[in-house]
Amino acid sequence: MKGPLFYSKILLFGEYGIIKDSKGLSIPYNFFKGALKKDDVDSKAARESNQALKDFLSYLENLHKSDPNLVVFDFESLRFDIEEGMYFDSSIPQGYGVGSSGALVAAIYDKYAVGKITVLENLTREKLLKLKMIFGKMESFFHGKSSGLDPLNSYLSLPILINSQNNIESTSIPSQNTEGKSAVFLLDSGTTGETAPMVQIFMEKMKHEGFRNMLKDQFIRHTDACVEDFVNGNVKSLFGNLKQLSHVVLDNFKPMIPAKFHQLWKNGIETNDYYLKLCGSGGGGYILGFTQDIDKAKLALKDYKLEVVYNF
Repeated sequence: MKGPLFYSKILLFGEYGIIKDSKGLSIPYNFFKGALKKDDVDSKAARESNQALKDFLSYLENLHKSDPNLVVFDFESLRFDIEEGMYFDSSIPQGYGVGSSGALVAAIYDKYAVGKITVLENLTREKLLKLKMIFGKMESFFHGKSSGLDPLNSYLSLPILINSQNNIESTSIPSQNTEGKSAVFLLDSGTTGETAPMVQIFMEKMKHEGFRNMLKDQFIRHTDACVEDFVNGNVKSLFGNLKQLSHVVLDNFKPMIPAKFHQLWKNGIETNDYYLKLCGSGGGGYILGFTQDIDKAKLALKDYKLEVVYNF
């Protein structure tokens, strides 16, 4: 048995801001993927994944008891398949901000949810919000608190535009131009990051009025502008706003940026060769980069592992 593939995602804009109703833009990233599998593979990874699925099953059963109207699963089939050794075979790196748990949540919902909302039907705002809510509750097993956006992106495999917490839609983004010099890229920090402690730091910072004001007046303002510029293809304006956003993140989200990248981050802002921002909650994993000249960025970052995600 091998289930359908579910892809990783990249939240281009909106990390932390979407908790406080900023805009956001999330795109599928087909480089990494995962699928539910049942075969005779007896590897350490398969055993660990199978054990994680057992724990996840208990969590979903409790979730159903506490909120029976949220979603109904075919628990009998799910339990049987797990006992038969089912695991999630995935190339999506964990703790890297590209949605490893989101893909797993999407795969479980797709295979075991009864009366599921499918990609083929007319995806009204209500249906998207319902899916996002279901996925948020499911993914909370992994992170303590989840917006549900990663699994939604993985499940639909479409770019998702977040206008506010109660207003999301699938969207189109300017098509890739493989000849384009402007690019979005990923930089490997070489360490994994954990979402829960980073969100904890953020929530602590939110207790301070100065931080809350900065979030509203600077971080969210530049994030919203970046989303609009990116979706509408306003490249010149986009890079102006990206520079501001990169600066705000460096000044106010230092704990989320691995220490050895602080200077690199600053260099990008000073030279305009590239601008860095958080990919997901930060703390490790990937760092997201934007550049108007990918050759310049590659030269400036030649000592780091860089992967181009999108040319425009």
